[in-house]
Parts: sequence; C-alpha cells; structure tokens
Amino acid sequence: MCAVAGTINRDDIASVRERASIEQIVGEHVALKPAGVGTLKGLCPFHDERTPSFNVRPSIGRYHCFGCGEGGDVISFLMKLDGMTFVEAVEYLAPRAGVTLRYESGGTRPEPSGPARGRLLEAHRIAAEFFQAQLGSPEAKIGRDFLMGRGFDREAAASFGVGYAPQGWSALLDHLRGRNFTDAELRATGMFSEGNRGLYDRFRGRLVWPIREVTGDVIGFGARRLYDDDQGPKYLNTPETQLYKKATVLYGIDVAKTAIRQERTTVVVEGYTDVMACHLAGVTNAVATCGTAFGEEHVKLVRRLMGDTGGAQLKVGSGGASVVFTFDGDEAGQNAALKSFALDQQFLAQTFVAVDPDGMDPCDLRQRSGDEAVRSLLAARTPLFEFVIRTQLAVHNLNTPEGRVAALRAAAPVVAQIRDGALRPEYSRRLAGWLGMDVDTVLAAVHRARSPQQPGHADASATPPVGARHAPQARPDRRDPVARAEALSLGVMLQAADVVRSHQGALAVADELAPEAYAVPQYRALFTAIAAAGGVRAAGPDWIDRVLEQAGDELASTVNGLAVTPLPHDKPETLGDYAFSVLGKVWEGQLTRRIADLRGAMQRAGEGTEESSRLFAEIIGLETRRRWLRGE
Repeated sequence: MCAVAGTINRDDIASVRERASIEQIVGEHVALKPAGVGTLKGLCPFHDERTPSFNVRPSIGRYHCFGCGEGGDVISFLMKLDGMTFVEAVEYLAPRAGVTLRYESGGTRPEPSGPARGRLLEAHRIAAEFFQAQLGSPEAKIGRDFLMGRGFDREAAASFGVGYAPQGWSALLDHLRGRNFTDAELRATGMFSEGNRGLYDRFRGRLVWPIREVTGDVIGFGARRLYDDDQGPKYLNTPETQLYKKATVLYGIDVAKTAIRQERTTVVVEGYTDVMACHLAGVTNAVATCGTAFGEEHVKLVRRLMGDTGGAQLKVGSGGASVVFTFDGDEAGQNAALKSFALDQQFLAQTFVAVDPDGMDPCDLRQRSGDEAVRSLLAARTPLFEFVIRTQLAVHNLNTPEGRVAALRAAAPVVAQIRDGALRPEYSRRLAGWLGMDVDTVLAAVHRARSPQQPGHADASATPPVGARHAPQARPDRRDPVARAEALSLGVMLQAADVVRSHQGALAVADELAPEAYAVPQYRALFTAIAAAGGVRAAGPDWIDRVLEQAGDELASTVNGLAVTPLPHDKPETLGDYAFSVLGKVWEGQLTRRIADLRGAMQRAGEGTEESSRLFAEIIGLETRRRWLRGE
C-alpha cells in the first residue's frame, strides 16, 4: 500500500529533491529551450500564455513563472500539475531518482479522502498487462483478426499495448482482487460497473487500447466492440475518474511527445487505429482525442509541448509550430473542422487540415495504398482558413448573383477572424477570386464583419497576453539600479551559497550585511528570512526550502523567482568574484547610508564632545571597510 502523509523518512525526501531531474519531469509537460546560462524556459503549464515566462533552473532544482507567480521544486510541480499529494509525488519520483524510501511509524496519519493515486495507477498498469496477455488467447482470435484486417500485426499491437477483454463478467475483477485491491479502489478506477450483485467488468469481449498520460502512466482504456450481439456503443471509454479527464487526455501523447517537441508539429487524428497507422507510417507526432472533441485543454497541452510561442507567420516546413487536423470528408468531418477553426485563435501555430479526396481516414488509407499514402496525405495539407472558407462556399450556388452574395456573407466573417493582419488581405483577395467578385467589395465585407469584433479595427495581435492579467502585484521595478542590485545579491545567496561560502571576500561581505542594507521592502523581508534560515554559512541541499519556510507564503513567489533568474555571470571560475561584487554593492549602500547618519549625529552632538569623538571613530572604521570593499 501507498504510505500515508508524514511517514516517509525526511532524509529520503531530501534525497529525492536533490536527485530527481526537474528538467526531465517538467520537460515531459513543457517544451523547454535554453534561456541563458543554466536556465531553461517554456510556456507555463499553470496558466495560458503566449510569451514564455516559465523558467527552470536544473542546477538548483526549482522552477518559477514570472507571469502567474507559480514556483517551487520538482515535488510541488507534480502536486500542482497532476493533483498528486505530497507523498504520491515523492513516491512517484523516488524510483526515477534512484532513491529507496524508508517509512517511519508514529506521527499524525490523516485518513485519505479516497484511494491513493499510486494505487490507482498500479491497478491500471496491471490491467493493461492482463488485457495484453489475453490478446494471445484462443478467445481473442476475433480481436487479432480485426487488427490484421486493418494492417496491424502482433508486433504493432504489442508496441501500442493493445489487448483483449474477455467476455466473462469478472475476469479482470478477479485478477485485481487476487492482487489485493479493495472494492473501493476498484470502483475508483472506472474499469468496473456495479449492479445488484456488486462489481463486474466494464470492458467485456472487446479490443482494448491503454490510454496513457504524457508521463507514460496508464490512466484509462478505450475498448472497441467486436461481437454482433454486443449492444453497447462501438467505442466504450473509461468514464471520468480521479485519473482520467477526457478533456485533457490525448491518446498517443506518450509516444508522440518527442516528435512533437522536435518537429514542433502535432497531427490530430480521429481514432486509436488512425494513431497507430500514422506512427507505423513514420508520422510519429500523431495523437487522437478520446471520445470527445478537440478542446481548449488539448490546445494548452500541445502548445506547451510544441513551444507554440508565436512570432512571424511561417511557411510550411520553415520551422514554425503547426497543427494538422485530419477529418473524414463527410458532413461530420466538415463540422469538426469548423469547431477546430473556433479554437484556432488559441494557437499561435499555423493550423492545417488534411482530408483525403475519397474521404478515407489514415488507417483505411494505409491499408489501401501503404505508408507513403499516409505521409502524402499529411504533406498535402490545406491551411485551415482555406478549408473552412471553401466549406462555406460549397453550400451556395456560385452561378447566380444571389448565391455569390450569400456566399460572401457567409465567408467574410471567417476571413475577418484570421488573427494575422498580413494574411487577412491575402485571403480576401483569394475569396474575391473564388467568388468572381471585385476585390474591394470583398475587402469591405471583411472590414464590416471585423468591426464589431475589434473596435477601432485594432489588430488582434495587439491584445495583451493572457498571462499579463495574472501578473503579481507590487513587483519591484528591476529597472531601478538599487532594486536590481538587491535582487542580484539575493539571487547569489539563494543560487550559489556554496560559492559565497568558499570565496573569502564574498563570505566576509555576506556576514556584514544587515536587513537595513535593503531598501526594497520585499527584499529586506527576504534577507531577514535568509538570515533566519542560518545565512549562507548554513546552506545545504535543502537550502531554498529552508528559506521558504522562513519566508512564508507571501514571499514564496519572490524566493522562487530569484532562485531561477539567470545570473549574468554563472561560470564557476568567475562566479565567486561576481558574488563578491554584487554583495559588495549592497553592503556599500548600507555603509554609505550609515556614514551619512553618523555625520548628521556628529553635527547634532557638537564639536569636541565625547559623543562626537565616539561617532567619528565609528565613521573612520566604516570608511576603512568601504575602502577595502572598493579595493583602495
């Protein structure tokens, strides 16, 4: 069983934090690119943004988003993104980090509100293995024949984990009960239904595809009907569960994520066999939705993986991010394209449609004409704008004046929605050609259609990024030289405490710094927290976590931000001198202000007094320190 909160050895937790690769874990969800020495950057997975503000510093094991303020370590990342508890996140990371966890007795053990995530994932893993093993049974011949009839041999089925659910009512149920899963845990998986006689298998007599999240963990199943007397739907999926949220899941994302990142292209197909056909044909960035339309959460997922950060509109194949939708050529496929067009504004990538002239999907096309036909279909993609416009025109009689006017009224709003101001006139000219109308007439119609959407006719690209609405309040102005110097000094103490400790001059300055050295209130409070955590002399593997404990929730975002902000000089051979420089700049400000205060006090004390002499001696001492700091 999964351990309960409070029972994992603290040293083991620290080892997991230290050894788990935050770059790898975050990289499974976000396309990260170098952004300065020792820093990676990508689109934030916690809020929708179009300009990357999510930073990861592998050397210190932390992340921070400068757009929404979320930040933390590799454990908190999994807790916030995947909804894991603290214990679940530690147990998930431990084997990846090569740490064997030890559990301690005693302490407070709150009752969990439901089955632990780890137990549910384990049940799904065992079920996937069970179904896959059953595909080799005599009963499963109908399933093997189905796969062979669609061009998939046993090797292809095994590579995607395709299995078979036996016809009985309790084959999987008995198997999992035999592995000591409780009925409460089994109910929570979604793999079972319940009647008057209790639980029974949800999937029976069907081919089964495991549905995995981006990490590769099985979180649900999709099952296809095989028998004529099966009265259920053609495809039966896992219902919504603690693990499985169909609006956020894409089938094949676990095997497609690498190609999506590398090629910055996502191919969206309509079914499990279409994903298999594409991958076997060499299109390894193909994914499919699971019983639902492609929606906003899917957009966010693929944007993060592609690093869809915008920039100039690029031609096909020039390196820009792109999304290719494949649809059947029938009315349902056209309707799906129209729904996808409604989502287009959420992408900065170019969007395309690939439709076979004969209405065949990738699986059928591969059966008929081979792998090359699948690749050719996707290479001959059409811009989504053009496909939707032509779909609108197809329902009107363009041989009559009335039909052409009606077609213009239907198509002009589509052109008006194109977010790229340079593309709108081009598509207006194309529309004029397709309609046989004067270009100015079409441009005027598009202008009228656009006006209600964009008052003042401002370009949509001028809209501020969504993340800007969530920017933290009262953030120090880093353009202020004082604020910048203070931020850099704190960044050095957080990120390079060991370097400060080993550099004689930097350590001497760090020991002299006091809260009053910091003029920015947030930074003064943070320095106080650093001092309360023991200062740089006490820094260790859990240094930033100890500072966070002292800083509290109000300063957590500031701590995380400074911990991941790249230092201008991060090379080992120069970092010590740099630390001395930035810490010294703050200390010099502290000394200068103190000297000014003492001189004022001297004037008030009066010349020749004992107090004046004492103050003068202190000034001499501070001036000596300041000259040492300046190298004089």
